[in-house]
Amino acid sequence: MKQTVTIKSNCDFRRIYGKGKTFQGPALVSYVLKNRAGICRIGITTSKKIGNAVERNRSRRVIRAAYGMIEEKIQGNYDFVFVARSKTKYIKSTKLAEIMLSQLVEAGVINEKTDN
Repeated sequence: MKQTVTIKSNCDFRRIYGKGKTFQGPALVSYVLKNRAGICRIGITTSKKIGNAVERNRSRRVIRAAYGMIEEKIQGNYDFVFVARSKTKYIKSTKLAEIMLSQLVEAGVINEKTDN
């Protein structure tokens, strides 16, 4: 199992938003930035546009579960920020994992030949 740490500080989120590459989809927006920390770090953002606290928490749980499914395929050390969209609360984690996988393949974080 790969070691992943949660991003909590505002300055880290702003740095990833400013310098990271953006990949957008109907249910998820991913920001990816290479780091030198030796570990992968993940941050999840859900705004009040998503809905009430229950819906925002469900969106975070679904994103965390989807990331856990593809975490082993990540090659290298990266910082990720995943931003939930309004459709995130309606889909299952397996479907979101497919969306996240396609975005991370496009980012070059996951090699297409090893995602089988």
